[in-house]
Amino acid sequence: MVQKPHTKCIIISPPSLFFILIGFLIFFTGKSRPPFACDPSNKVTKDLTFCRVNLPIKDRVKDLLGRLTLQEKISLLVNNAAAVPRLGIQGYEWWSEALHGVSDVGPGTKFLPTFLGATQFPQVITTASTFNDTLWEEIGQVVSNEARAMYNGGMAGLTFWSPNVNIFRDPRWGRGQETPGEDPALAARYAVRYVKGLQGNVGNRLKVAACCKHYTAYDLDSWHGYNRHSFNAKVSKQDLEDTYNVPFKACVLEGKVASVMCSYNQVNGKPTCADSNLLKSTIRGSWRLNGYIVSDCDSVGVMYTDQHYTATPEDATAESIKAGLDLDCGPSLAVYTEGAIKQGKLKEVDIDGALANTIGVQMRLGMFDGPKQPYANLGIHDVCLMSSNQLALEAARQGIVLLENRGRGPPLSTVRHRTVAVIGPNSDVTVTMIGNYAGIACGYTTPLQGIARYVKTIHQVGCSDVSCKGNQLIGPAEKAAQQADATVLVMGLDQSIEAEERDRANILLPGHQQELISRVAKSSRGPCVLVIMSGGPLDITFAKRDPLILAIIWAGYPGQAGGTAIADVLFGTTNPGGKLPMTWYPQEYLAKVPMTNMGMRADPAHNYPGRTYRFYKGPVVYPFGHGLSYTTFHHSIAQAPTSLSVPMLPIHLENNNATTLTNGVRISHTKCSTLLTTLHINVKNTGTMDGTHTMMVFSSPPEGKWATNKQLVGFQKVHVVAGGLQRVALDLHVCKHMSVVDQFGIRRVPMGEHTLHIGDIKHSLTIKPTIEEIKY
Repeated sequence: MVQKPHTKCIIISPPSLFFILIGFLIFFTGKSRPPFACDPSNKVTKDLTFCRVNLPIKDRVKDLLGRLTLQEKISLLVNNAAAVPRLGIQGYEWWSEALHGVSDVGPGTKFLPTFLGATQFPQVITTASTFNDTLWEEIGQVVSNEARAMYNGGMAGLTFWSPNVNIFRDPRWGRGQETPGEDPALAARYAVRYVKGLQGNVGNRLKVAACCKHYTAYDLDSWHGYNRHSFNAKVSKQDLEDTYNVPFKACVLEGKVASVMCSYNQVNGKPTCADSNLLKSTIRGSWRLNGYIVSDCDSVGVMYTDQHYTATPEDATAESIKAGLDLDCGPSLAVYTEGAIKQGKLKEVDIDGALANTIGVQMRLGMFDGPKQPYANLGIHDVCLMSSNQLALEAARQGIVLLENRGRGPPLSTVRHRTVAVIGPNSDVTVTMIGNYAGIACGYTTPLQGIARYVKTIHQVGCSDVSCKGNQLIGPAEKAAQQADATVLVMGLDQSIEAEERDRANILLPGHQQELISRVAKSSRGPCVLVIMSGGPLDITFAKRDPLILAIIWAGYPGQAGGTAIADVLFGTTNPGGKLPMTWYPQEYLAKVPMTNMGMRADPAHNYPGRTYRFYKGPVVYPFGHGLSYTTFHHSIAQAPTSLSVPMLPIHLENNNATTLTNGVRISHTKCSTLLTTLHINVKNTGTMDGTHTMMVFSSPPEGKWATNKQLVGFQKVHVVAGGLQRVALDLHVCKHMSVVDQFGIRRVPMGEHTLHIGDIKHSLTIKPTIEEIKY
């Protein structure tokens, strides 16, 4: 879908005035929205079966479907669903967004004049770098509180098409910023926790309905003549199963998400929104989705117009609905469904199946419960709370990654560094900090403002914007650095460089940014710190090698409170603990990996190096999981198994025991529920500053046929005081964490010696099969 232009926060007054204005609105706005359906004052509908809240939802849905005409049904198949006045049902806009805060990108949500803003958390790639799954769910809870409040105020829907859980496969992808990064296990865990935060998961009821998108193998928007509307992603069964589909599977099975969005692209020659194997067989069948499947916006239309996959638009409509699509973001199903039925390509029962899924979600949301709405207490007074703003700040603090620190660098001192030169095109930005798919923020603190809370500042932009097409402003920036006790350069990208439908041509800093950085670092009288704002990785090898740049910080897009968080890290109020959720490659890597090549594994015969830390073994600028601290941590294993047995029946032996040992045991052939063990790891803070550490555990399969370098199997955030020690218990599920996928897309547990990696420690774990007797 394409973002529409929308109003950003224009509040320039102090935060206190903002909350005075919020209080003013609370006092003067107490009107609740009229019921979406089943209004008890409507004598025609109040006693109809579909309005009886004590009946099972499936019975209520069946009753409603029986009352709708074919034309009325067809009008409900699209995002801007029409009203059905004779049954007391209002029109509804399904498209709202809440990627990292309530957004006004979709037409279902409006802010002004009722709501001045909503909490805008860091962009997802930054939040993912916290590796704090408790935080992810807390953010989801705040976002859903504000979403329900805006719904109650008549300014939003309840179906939010978030999160984006695609794999950040290629560093050039403009939408990588929206994702939790390159690792499928990390993306899956993020998806589950954020969805739970949004949906509430109280029984079968929903606080809001989340949507995991874009299913599947979508991570190319516009590159070298290829675009997402017509691109055919050629993906192996192996890569589909162990990379691209992993977050979506977790979304449905563990997160119980209420919706999945299929993508624009084709996968192996079939549009995802018309692929019954992907939709009906997998999402609805194997994963048992309790909810609806929606198309990305106009995905049904482009099957005919751009992909020429079908001969007529009626064919595209029929194939999509029969494949398992329930709702069209776009007009196609409203325009062409009746024709498809008349031509015998669809039956009305197919429409009923789709509507049963969408209406069922609306009923779970309480939209057919009349005025007695769940969460009716939430209102404007629950938006932009001080606690929510504080959570946005905490998320930014935890997400900032210290990439480099060479002594004499941060933390800066308010005594020794009383004047700081703050330089760069991102040094005093607001909207840039919230990335894309954002809304109107509660307020902003820019990096310049954040640093100014600690010390006196001298400000120069150095470039008029991030494209930095000229070097005329570098001279004044050099002079500022000469006058200050320390220099902070805030550089990087924004949505003019990386965005939806805007993939990058390279991963270098734009224009004259490198020149600005190098010249200012050379001129700086005191320590020079480089802060990068970006969603995607950058090749900043020049800065990494420059001894005059004492520290490098990646802030991602840190949200509305980003400037405060950056300053807190610079001056040591916050000890950084973020870790990179994606690999930072050198520019030379791009020449070997066309964006159109979806293969994850290296192919030396064709000079293809592979993708992500799991399969790529070449040089990097910074690796996945990299991130420093102002203190140091030491790991030791307190308790861990050295061997595990995988039970299986004789009938599941493949030809002979030797073959089983070579191929591994299919997870469907063993008792996965019993194959659980726990690692106990001691984490000691060996430095002089309290800090929060992300303990990561990776595993490598036995050497031989398995191509995986290593894969993330678990992580946990732990706070350790200086000189202190904390013991961390981390569960290890053999079928989930120690398995790999073979070339046929079958998940197996390799037999033999696996290696667990915890920091610098390597621990061997031998897995062997045991044959169980068949009991008669």
